[in-house]
Amino acid sequence: MSELQHTPLHAAHLALNARMVDFGGWDMPVNYGSQIDEHRAVRTDAGMFDVSHMRVVDFEGDAVRQFFQRAIANNVDKLTMPGRALYSCLLKSDGGVIDDLIVYYFSETSFRVVVNASTADKDIAWFGQLNAEGEFNLSIAPRGDLGIIAVQGPNAREKVWHVLPDTRAQTENIKPFNAVVFPSTAFGELMLARTGYTGEDGFEIVVPATHVEALWNALAAAGVKPAGLGARDTLRLEAGMNLYGQDMDETVSPLDAGLAWTVDMKTDRDFVGRASLESNGSKANFVGLMLIKENGKAGGVLRAHQKVVTEHGEGEITSGTFSPSMQESIAFARVPTATKAGDTVQVVIRDKQLPARVVKLPFVRNGKVLVELS
Repeated sequence: MSELQHTPLHAAHLALNARMVDFGGWDMPVNYGSQIDEHRAVRTDAGMFDVSHMRVVDFEGDAVRQFFQRAIANNVDKLTMPGRALYSCLLKSDGGVIDDLIVYYFSETSFRVVVNASTADKDIAWFGQLNAEGEFNLSIAPRGDLGIIAVQGPNAREKVWHVLPDTRAQTENIKPFNAVVFPSTAFGELMLARTGYTGEDGFEIVVPATHVEALWNALAAAGVKPAGLGARDTLRLEAGMNLYGQDMDETVSPLDAGLAWTVDMKTDRDFVGRASLESNGSKANFVGLMLIKENGKAGGVLRAHQKVVTEHGEGEITSGTFSPSMQESIAFARVPTATKAGDTVQVVIRDKQLPARVVKLPFVRNGKVLVELS
């Protein structure tokens, strides 16, 4: 059995008595005490996550835009202003999802990508293969020298500016999915991106690994609450955000994972996987579910892999949890295409069929519940 990998913040997590778990080969904090408190801190104030296990990859070269026009399903021609970011899927030729990622545009010769930890090596190998096949002659550099802290919540940006006051002027008015690079700060060169995985405002901060613990401690001193993987999962699920490996993978088309909005079919661009997506189309709907309470109580909790029975056929839950913000059992499910929001379906929980309502995602954004509660 291989030894677990550690982020540059591993010692900081142990000092906070975090409960550590194996997360895709990384020793990561699941919580620092109360997962519910961590969740609520992000929804009402500010929390921070160590996401340094995710991989930053820098791409340099004259043909970098042409490379991404071929490599990803979303359209990088949307990226024209330095710092602009784009969420996309990286597809196999058969349309299966290799990974979901964010691409940042710095210049016509410089792009940056942040990929998931569990798929990083596979992604980088795929990028290398596409680079060679297309003769793009790019430099592709995985940045193991960098860490990432995600600071999220309605007060997140104010607290970041308290720690990094010199970044305020350039980041106060940037829109979501934009980033600014600061070549020289007290914590080295930083990239502040107005992105996240919680449904709240905030920054994801890319920081040199040698400075990441100092920045973490400074943010904690400013009142940003450390939060672990447990809260990250309930927050992203409430916010309707997919998790790679659960809600989609190499066997699933983005069209069947609620990600059709990230697939550019409007241009004639020949990206990897396009022909397969066009020929196969969508074979399922990706929806939200809420367990219907009976006599004021839910009969269970929705979890991944539970069977969903609809009048149009069977489906399956891909992610499920109990929502701290809503006090409801919620889930994502892949169901027959005729199943629509407002339908009632049955979920098999411990050999019983319990009723659930189909709802449009997301459940919660910016602290507001967007669906009708039972």
